[in-house]
Amino acid sequence: MRAIILSVPLLLVPLLFLARPTVAVSEADVAPAPSILASDPDSWVERTLADLTLRQKVGQMIMPWIMGDFSPEGSASLERIHRLIDRDEIGGVIISVGTPLDVATKLNTLQRRSRLPLLVAADLETGAGFRMRGAVHLPGLHDLGGATNFPALMAVGAADDPFLAYEMGRITALEARAVGIHVPFAPVLDVNSNPDNPIINTRSFGEDPDRVGDLGVCFIRGMQEHGAIATGKHFPGHGDTETDSHLALPVIRTDRARLEAVELPPFRRAVEAGMGALMTAHIAIPELTGEPSLPATLSPRVLTGLLRDTWGFGGLVFTDAMDMNAIDRLFGRGEASVRAVEAGADVLLMPPNPDEAIRAVTEAVLSGRIPESRIDASVRRILSAKAAMGLHEERAVDLEAVHRTVGIPDHTRVAREIADRSLTLLRNEGGVLPLRGTGSARVLSVTYRRANDLLGGRTFDARLRRTYSRLETRAVGRDTDAEAYDRLLADARGRDLVVVSLHVVAVSYAGSVAVPDEFVDFVQALVREGIPHVVVSFGNPYLLREFPDVRAYLLAWSGSEWSQAAAAEALFGEIPIQGRTPTRIPPHAGIGDGIPLGAPVTARGSAAASSLSLDGGSACR
Repeated sequence: MRAIILSVPLLLVPLLFLARPTVAVSEADVAPAPSILASDPDSWVERTLADLTLRQKVGQMIMPWIMGDFSPEGSASLERIHRLIDRDEIGGVIISVGTPLDVATKLNTLQRRSRLPLLVAADLETGAGFRMRGAVHLPGLHDLGGATNFPALMAVGAADDPFLAYEMGRITALEARAVGIHVPFAPVLDVNSNPDNPIINTRSFGEDPDRVGDLGVCFIRGMQEHGAIATGKHFPGHGDTETDSHLALPVIRTDRARLEAVELPPFRRAVEAGMGALMTAHIAIPELTGEPSLPATLSPRVLTGLLRDTWGFGGLVFTDAMDMNAIDRLFGRGEASVRAVEAGADVLLMPPNPDEAIRAVTEAVLSGRIPESRIDASVRRILSAKAAMGLHEERAVDLEAVHRTVGIPDHTRVAREIADRSLTLLRNEGGVLPLRGTGSARVLSVTYRRANDLLGGRTFDARLRRTYSRLETRAVGRDTDAEAYDRLLADARGRDLVVVSLHVVAVSYAGSVAVPDEFVDFVQALVREGIPHVVVSFGNPYLLREFPDVRAYLLAWSGSEWSQAAAAEALFGEIPIQGRTPTRIPPHAGIGDGIPLGAPVTARGSAAASSLSLDGGSACR
């Protein structure tokens, strides 16, 4: 029997209707969808706002960070959250790291405890699996499963299919809502124009503003048409910097013409398409702010003048995390909160001390520095978002439905399709790929990864071992010394093939997406000595600049299990390589470069979607 998707139009954004969580039901079960006017959400918003004290209203603007782990009653971590709800009457939480069922269970408990419904957010840039997958049981590294984890957004850029962007947004929304998350902080709309950017990198769709805008709008449509509030970030653009704002304040010194041509267009298009929320960037752009070292998060000219007044944005404005050094150390905790509200922010994300933030903003209102009408405007938007999510009627999620929605095969197949179609080959000297060989070949797999990356190379090496039964593996990282690389090179000299895997991704507070000189010397020695080798990047594509003469260089864009499996299969010619790089790698590759290998395969529905014009983001499938 054909399934029907029920959705109720909502009123949060002007151009794109949001929907309640979608539920597949048979036609026989369909009842007339209730009109949203029957529950009168506008009346609930105004009535609730009128009942709040000033301090309670400010509390609604606070969104602290919590873990999604299992927290037994009486535990210190759970008691901390209870205090935030009971004493500070916070308006919502940003939740991170837990199994889908633990996240859903905890959020149901907190929703029941809170006097007003909580608006729940999470960083879900690569799907719900970005925060709800990757748990393993030690010491055997048994994967405990979880939500769907897509490849990085730059992989979507390499596949360059708006249908896949839409599907990624759709699935992220469905899985987020299933566990009680309403605001996935995605997509990243930054244009990664700086190869040395230490914090955006493959989190971006690419370097071309038009492509970022096209794919971003389709991602937003997929997300908001399936019940979640999309949040573009990091406004007004974090792509052209060499500083991690978690560590210090980046300063982008460029003229207005470049900003209008590169950084701003994806955000403007998203606003025009009805994006429901936006996250600010802790970056200084003097051309926009009028001040040399004022973060955009604290700039009235950016958040109110440009975003609200000029562009007419009516959705929610979230700050980036207020505990980042670019804000916290430069302005002080209380003052930073006050200035963010003055600038036009609605929600203060992850203030280091929520009580201090509430107190500082409340005192600023009482002193006359901030008019209470300014607070009312933000709280009205926050309450309207809660009503748009249906939280004024029902806050809890159905725990029995989590297993029917999260991480299901229909969802993971899309993740695998993105992984397959994004693979991009930039070097293949002498036709080294596809690999040929037998189980008797002496093959060494060298994986560069962070010390805490337990899964980097795991799926990839498992596939290599199916062909090369004598495969030996080595892991290196930032702390590997020169003597260890000398021993590794000596080992490599006796091999028929060395496969080098790079798991280098943008990580908060790392400050770099480079590799040590000792590792570069090792790879260059493979080239110099003629040792057969291939290099696969499961992250930073720009590392080709460090060893441009490698025989084969394959971009998989992401260390997800799907990307690892796809890359390994592609090395043996089991699947075609058809991606095109969405970013320059100067001077070695331009946007659109890629060596096709094998017959391209077009997935069902994607060919038609790719040929559609994205005028205003209106066509994504």
